[in-house]
Amino acid sequence: MLRFLTAGESHGQALVTILEGIPAGLAIDFDAITAQLRRRQTGYGRGRRMAIESDRAQVLSGVRHGATTGGPIALLIPNKDWENWQKTMSVESAPPSDAGGVDRPVVTRPRPGHADLAGVVKYGHDDIRNVLERASARETAARVAVGAIARQLLQQVETDIVSHVVSIGSVAISDQLAVSFEDARAIGDQSALHCVDAEVERRMIAEIDRARDAGDTMGGSFEVIAHAVPPGLGSHVQWDRKLDGRLAQALMSIQAIKAVGIGRGPLVASLPGSRIHDEILPRTGSSPSGMAVTRPTNNAGGLEGGITNGEDLRLTAYMKPIATLMKPLRSVDLATMAVSPATVERSDVCAVPAAAVVGEAMVGIVLADALLEKFGGDSVEELRANWTAYRARTAARFQRP
Repeated sequence: MLRFLTAGESHGQALVTILEGIPAGLAIDFDAITAQLRRRQTGYGRGRRMAIESDRAQVLSGVRHGATTGGPIALLIPNKDWENWQKTMSVESAPPSDAGGVDRPVVTRPRPGHADLAGVVKYGHDDIRNVLERASARETAARVAVGAIARQLLQQVETDIVSHVVSIGSVAISDQLAVSFEDARAIGDQSALHCVDAEVERRMIAEIDRARDAGDTMGGSFEVIAHAVPPGLGSHVQWDRKLDGRLAQALMSIQAIKAVGIGRGPLVASLPGSRIHDEILPRTGSSPSGMAVTRPTNNAGGLEGGITNGEDLRLTAYMKPIATLMKPLRSVDLATMAVSPATVERSDVCAVPAAAVVGEAMVGIVLADALLEKFGGDSVEELRANWTAYRARTAARFQRP
């Protein structure tokens, strides 16, 4: 079983994560981890925090001489902005005399749409900062580092993951399922929003600019595509083993994600079965999965009955606008119960491209867990042997009589 925990605050000393369950013998590409962390910091509409941080994960355990040992992998991502927050975020009851930054006042005006109000009620805090520091999307840097390792495990069975931005506000591409895995992978680094259509992207940028000028924020949606996923991951036999449910929960756990669609998503409710269910036809030529059948459509998004079916896995996540507005909404000052403008914290105007990178990471983590569940193995060599044998058996069962 693959599992991980993260710890740390947005302006604390560091983010920490422990990843357990990666088999022994996986050669770790440290540059690839850094590359994924940098991707999370890009995208039009990001705030000043991205100019401060230059994330790099330090591997503290579980890797020796460049390869995993089978033990827990501990990762540390320092917060460079910590030097300006040492007084505000001091662990001790009184900050050290040489602590940097200023001692910021107590936060008492919750932001609509954030965890602020619900969090202080739940935990009994008087200072909202105790909630907002942990609820911040800064935590997702740790997830992306874990996801980068999970991706490297998935590459052992030739599975790869990409994403692309589908919509920003009311501006959207016409049909995300028409975007192939190759199309999404071919999006260049120069793309400001990682959208496959340059003209649509220009309109998306204008949407973000309008929101910024108005002191507002903008949400949108992105799609994650996993290619060459082995068929048979997940299960139909119990509710908590269905892979679609596990993937939806993982994506919904990302800050500001309010809905998830698989394949055609919500449109499946408005079309007849004859236009939704993907026909099964004989395949001409080889398949990396060993499946000798193909689908002319992929409305199911690569999942049927909670199990991967050999087609590309396609999941769309829908992100609400960020809760911090430069022209804040009305709120209540919890210290006085008077109507007051909500707190303003340093924030982004739009973070949909960054959320897409986090989405890739979460999909990768769930798929890596399902991969280990299906094929097992305490070493990468054993995992690959089990997968190779399964692929051969799958190909054999589809041989014509």
